[in-house]
Amino acid sequence: MTALEPRDAEVTPSSVDTDVVPDGQGVLGRTHRALSVGIVSVVLLIAFEATAVGTAMPVAARELNGVSLYAFAFSAYFTTSLFAMVLSGQWADRDGPLWPLATGIAAFGAGLLLSGTAGAMWLFIVGRAVQGLGGGLVIVALYVVVSRAYSERLRPSIMAAFAASWVIPSVVGPLASGTVTEQLGWRWVFIGIPVLVVFPLALALPAIRRMAAGPADPDAPRQSFDGRRIRLALGISVGAGLLQYAAQELRWLSVIPALAGTALLVPAALGLLPRGTYRAARGLPSVVLLRGVAAGSFIAAESFIPLMLVTQRGLSPTMAGLSLAVGGATWTLGSYVQSRPRVEPYREWLMALGMVLVAAAIAAAPSVLVAWVPVWIVGVAWGVGCLGMGMVISSTSVLLLKLSAPGEAGANSAALQISDGLSNVLLLAAGGAAFAALGGGAVGAAHAASGAVGSSGSHPGAFAAVFLPMAGVALAGAWVSTRLRTR
Repeated sequence: MTALEPRDAEVTPSSVDTDVVPDGQGVLGRTHRALSVGIVSVVLLIAFEATAVGTAMPVAARELNGVSLYAFAFSAYFTTSLFAMVLSGQWADRDGPLWPLATGIAAFGAGLLLSGTAGAMWLFIVGRAVQGLGGGLVIVALYVVVSRAYSERLRPSIMAAFAASWVIPSVVGPLASGTVTEQLGWRWVFIGIPVLVVFPLALALPAIRRMAAGPADPDAPRQSFDGRRIRLALGISVGAGLLQYAAQELRWLSVIPALAGTALLVPAALGLLPRGTYRAARGLPSVVLLRGVAAGSFIAAESFIPLMLVTQRGLSPTMAGLSLAVGGATWTLGSYVQSRPRVEPYREWLMALGMVLVAAAIAAAPSVLVAWVPVWIVGVAWGVGCLGMGMVISSTSVLLLKLSAPGEAGANSAALQISDGLSNVLLLAAGGAAFAALGGGAVGAAHAASGAVGSSGSHPGAFAAVFLPMAGVALAGAWVSTRLRTR
């Protein structure tokens, strides 16, 4: 597609949200085809990384003698992404989303290479942190692209396309990752994924340059970066990291980093999130809060499922990863349901139902700790939970962009992703602390030594202490979903 085509107005950030571009063309129409395929390919890369790396993670942690630091491997990603989200929001509002997206993809690939070549768990975690910087830049930049290049009627459809891009990775990712892990070693999972970076870069960046590059208002004076928000972003990132460290090191001395982390994180979060988020004020604050409640409870629970199945039920890494594969299809189904015009008047009720499904799935997952419960229960439960997540996550994105002015899309998208990432860090820290306190650190060592289910290192209570509180958090999200509509 060229910048100017017959019968089509030139697509610029200032013109997209009007009706100059006919909605009837759809996200794969002539106007949007190249851009849609490009940005969905970026999401496809992120999806493949998440499913493949999640499958290889238990083996990596065990071989690097870092099972006790297992939660760090996930939370390091989210901790650094908090800072990158704020930076990306300002960068995209100031100069457009092109360079934040390109820089983020490059950092994402570099982090994978660093983790894949790590010789110790701490270096592996550093690689995950670099990945988080890239991921934070990418996700906010993508939201700004959607807000500028797609009209309000097309946004639910492109969000559904984002969800659909998880289907193939959710099936192929665990199988490929498990096979590579068992045949070649877990390192090749991390080293091989950066090859996939080339295609999204080649496809997405030219389309973004044509349709969504530059500041939101080209005639306005060029804004400088908000130093206060950058400092707050650094504070929330460092504070979250200190809290995660304190949660993993359950000693009296851990009180010091816990207090320091709280002192940094609380004022930073209050400054970066919409006013009233913590008390679920109606409208945009509750949209941002619900995103955090949903994502945090779900990710904190999901992170421990492969480890639970490998160590407690004796599954191979491939089979443990495949137990979650059906979730990609049901997540897409939930996102497709929310994109239908007929459900728009009932969106808030749909999101409440979604959170109930998520809570039920998380509560059902640890039932496989009972020996006579079939392992396939996890796959069924997670399929139900992903259906609910598809309804909720895509809807929060649609509502956020609907409530955002063009010049605020980056900042508000950053707030949404901060809520997402911060809740992941905090709830992973809480879950990791409960897991470690009940002997979870001995799980991997005992499994590596004996390879048997139900060995002396088996600590089913450590896993239950992760899943059941997260189910309660998800259930609270059903109440938050009743606060999305302003009176």
